[in-house]
Amino acid sequence: MIFKYICKRADPTPLLSSRLYNEESFYPAFLNDLSKCSREVVIESPFITRKRMIALYPTFRRLTKRGVRVIINTRDPQEHDLRMTAEAGNAITELQEMGVQVLYTNNHHRKLAILDGNILYEGSLNILSQNSSCEVMRRIESEEISGEMLAFVKLSRFL
Repeated sequence: MIFKYICKRADPTPLLSSRLYNEESFYPAFLNDLSKCSREVVIESPFITRKRMIALYPTFRRLTKRGVRVIINTRDPQEHDLRMTAEAGNAITELQEMGVQVLYTNNHHRKLAILDGNILYEGSLNILSQNSSCEVMRRIESEEISGEMLAFVKLSRFL
């Protein structure tokens, strides 16, 4: 299903109805969309903090218990700054114990989420670590654009 988008450009029309979120409005919308997932969740977030994960663990647990595949692509904890290395490592262990597939990409700095191959969030907000910074995320509802992104970041091979 995803591979059909690799060779063609996606229809840009859904961009016209996309929605913008800041660091305050993002998480309520994102958690609402996550709660409706039935197949897969792909999240790219370079950093992971305990504080943010405590807020997200219950949702990830519910998803994996329902059989939703959750894939997180992040940096190796050794690439986090020194004070965050153990914190990220512990969070990753907990994610793996609940059935989340964790991938590492060196020097990764992308911030995006693709939900059920149809909803794409992309922007500057570190989904798994955001705390007190001013950020922006755009939500686009489009199977084509989501598929294009999965292919572009080379994560479609994991689905």
